[in-house]
Amino acid sequence: MFSKQWVPGHADKIIRRLELNIFPWIGRRTIKAITASELLAVLRRMESRGANETAHRALQVCGRVFRFAVATGRAERDPSRDLSGALAPTKEKHLASITDPQEVGALLRAIDAYEGAWITRCALRLSPLVFVRPGELRQAQWPEFDFEKSEWRIPPTRMKMRVQHVVPLSTQAMAVLRDLQPLTGRFAFAFPGVRSRFRPMSENTITAALRRMGYSGQDMTGHGFRSMASTLLNEQGWNRDAIERQLSHGERDAVRAAYNYAQHLPERRRMMQAWADYLDELRADSNVVNTKRVTG
Repeated sequence: MFSKQWVPGHADKIIRRLELNIFPWIGRRTIKAITASELLAVLRRMESRGANETAHRALQVCGRVFRFAVATGRAERDPSRDLSGALAPTKEKHLASITDPQEVGALLRAIDAYEGAWITRCALRLSPLVFVRPGELRQAQWPEFDFEKSEWRIPPTRMKMRVQHVVPLSTQAMAVLRDLQPLTGRFAFAFPGVRSRFRPMSENTITAALRRMGYSGQDMTGHGFRSMASTLLNEQGWNRDAIERQLSHGERDAVRAAYNYAQHLPERRRMMQAWADYLDELRADSNVVNTKRVTG
């Protein structure tokens, strides 16, 4: 039902959520016999332990299951529709990010001074230059990088919306990769884990490194490099569509996204190099402020 729409890791997470929170109570029930009140009782269990957001996500997934059952003749209706507004609203959460130019410069200098593992240091250095999702970075594989074209092509199987994503690589990003290649180039993963070179680094590695550098969860996260780039690039006046495409947003229509995977690519190349140059300025001078993009 979901295999063609979700990457394997995401699908595993969804199934695990159902196994922990839904299946033990109504998993053995015939799907057409499950009522809205039964489903709500299970969701209330999650709410009672403070997992309000998980309850909302579980309701969404159950709704998809019920609608699939209706479409395939296994059930007559979707009881999750009767639960609109039944759960307490979730509190909007914003992933911590640094967007003040002077603070960005301080973060970049802290990364340069990082004394941990070289692989982790390279991942930290590359993060602000490419601003991909943390999972996409840590699972990067060497065959995906084209050193001649200065491109990183992330395959659809690893992208959230299952569409290939092209990341133009600045000269600074290429320099990081060339620093890293002698150490991990003989392995598949550019950023292998500590315990096994055949597995990517842990999803907690970047977060732990930021904490070691003195940045708390309220200050900065691995995902925060995306918000940093989005905020500052928009303030500099770059084409919003180019920014969104570089963030791999707006790809709900998988067919259209696959056809237009190179959309705005020439401008994105210019933008990514200008962004890397701007970060160099921030790193070198704590007094640099955000400057408007020079067009023409």
